[in-house]
Amino acid sequence: MFCNQCEQTANGTACVDNGVCGKDPDIQSLQETLLFGTKGTAAYANHARRLGKTDEEVNNFIEEALFATLTNVNFDAGSLLEMVLECGRINLRVMEMLDQGHTEKFGTPEPTTVFEGTQSGPGILVTGHDLLDLSELLEQSADTGINVYTHGEMLPAHSYPMLRQHKHLVGHFGGAWQDQKKDFTEFTGPVLATSNCVLEPRDSYKDRLFTSRFTAVPGCPRLKTNDFSELISMAKSCQPLPENKTDESTIGFHHSVILGLAEKIVGAVKNGDIQHFFLIGGCDGRTNDREYFREYANNTPDDSVILTLGCGKFRIRDYDYGTVAGLPRLLDMGQCNDAYGAIQVAVGLANAFDCGVNDLPLTIVLSWLEQKAVAVLLTLLHLGVKGIRIGPAAPAFLTPNVIKILQDNYDLQLTGESAVADLQQVIPA
Repeated sequence: MFCNQCEQTANGTACVDNGVCGKDPDIQSLQETLLFGTKGTAAYANHARRLGKTDEEVNNFIEEALFATLTNVNFDAGSLLEMVLECGRINLRVMEMLDQGHTEKFGTPEPTTVFEGTQSGPGILVTGHDLLDLSELLEQSADTGINVYTHGEMLPAHSYPMLRQHKHLVGHFGGAWQDQKKDFTEFTGPVLATSNCVLEPRDSYKDRLFTSRFTAVPGCPRLKTNDFSELISMAKSCQPLPENKTDESTIGFHHSVILGLAEKIVGAVKNGDIQHFFLIGGCDGRTNDREYFREYANNTPDDSVILTLGCGKFRIRDYDYGTVAGLPRLLDMGQCNDAYGAIQVAVGLANAFDCGVNDLPLTIVLSWLEQKAVAVLLTLLHLGVKGIRIGPAAPAFLTPNVIKILQDNYDLQLTGESAVADLQQVIPA
């Protein structure tokens, strides 16, 4: 491990004291927070750039943020905290560009019922986050007799009109990213991994897993361009999939859809039909402690609305929440980058009620795992959102002192041992 304050780093040797030298671990904590947040922002910016959306201010910040984490550049906690929050501001801009890029290219998402399972015939499964890859695959595989399915965070693709117009985009297969070894083994056709959240494959499907551009795993074919002919050819030769419907779900509650219902929602709140809003989403993972989020969602009161996004929705979506005020209680807003939409909904409701976001009957409960989740959290902090609860454990790169700063300034809370107990702090039994 290398340290920003250890002279041995200059000689290319490892830090003598595990990266902190006993001097100031809080500086390292802030630098790592900035680095991880910037990585997440860069990932979203890459998706936006592929859709033609760029901003020189974003590019400049990414350069400066990475520069600030170099050896012997910044040992000042105050200025590093400023950059951490600036990362949140920049990430908000990036998510706005990505939202614009998606809607301009694929249309505004609409509530849509999605078939889950498989239909009879050859198929291709697409996982990851990149809707442009999916779009180009759909165009190239048209009229081939091959069905295309989404996996994981690609589920929201079905709500976009320009993607849904391809009749061979027939459904969704499998669960969240951590289920892919089981899912990809069961799926007999080739699989395309378009971005992060890909695992090193089992031998059972290693020859059928394709990755695109910078996404790569050992021993699997990597497509450096968006020529999917090799993938399509393999689909024709693989064992056809059986007819097997496992479920169906309703997705596509884009922020424009929800804000279009703002008058109805505000009326339901004023009438007492809706008492509270919960945003429960983020990253999913394989550890059992993430059952916290399922328990939390399943115990929310019947007069509340749950907004969800990211792969964290797979932890809570297999439950019948019913309806409230004529709306589904669980509203799926999309991918993790659609956190921008959740922010727009919060701001829109605050404007409708003539209050601040922190005055809304809104509780945010986020599961985190990787750098994109860090970037989204920094965006919420930049906006001054308070009382966010994150888990299932504190990020290891946050020292107790840095956590205290965030708790003192933003009332940031960690998930407790009992989801029900945490929920009762918000909605007393």
